[in-house]
Amino acid sequence: MAQSGDRRVHFLLNLVLSTIYATVVVYGADYAGYWTFTPENVVGVAALIFIITYLVIYR
Repeated sequence: MAQSGDRRVHFLLNLVLSTIYATVVVYGADYAGYWTFTPENVVGVAALIFIITYLVIYR
């Protein structure tokens, strides 16, 4: 993948977008009755998404 730009900006954008996406996923899972909407679940899903996207982009 192309790695142009400041890595700190990529890191911050990845963190913010992963958190937003995780919030939507956990809210949808709570609405469907699979999980409860808690900060711990959002942080866990966001961390998983963040790690996966980081590895795909920088490895």
